Amino acid sequence: VQLQASGGGLVQPGGSLRLACAASGSIFSINDMAWYRQAPGKQRDLVARITRAGSTNYADSVKGRFTISRDNAKNTVYLQMDMLKPEDTAVYYCHANIRAGRWDIGMDYWGKGTLVTVSS
Repeated sequence: VQLQASGGGLVQPGGSLRLACAASGSIFSINDMAWYRQAPGKQRDLVARITRAGSTNYADSVKGRFTISRDNAKNTVYLQMDMLKPEDTAVYYCHANIRAGRWDIGMDYWGKGTLVTVSS
């Protein structure tokens, strides 16, 4: 199983970016999917999580600005980031809990990360 993230880049403060992360490989179903971020010199923190049914939760710092969504048919999770601030600068990692078979428990997988830089 692999998670491939895309969509990072350089954006000015107040701008928007949309990240995508697609899972591929031996997949029976995907439970929770999430985005984390890690700024230089800091720990990796949860940004947003979405269950298979579509329930979401967000870090307080991004509430009202970021929106997580998923397409179960495409095994893909998205993060729409609006009103970006310099403090949103970080490497963003996608995470998914994936079952390879009907009788398997879920295992955690991480994407390699995509850099988001918010700067004028």
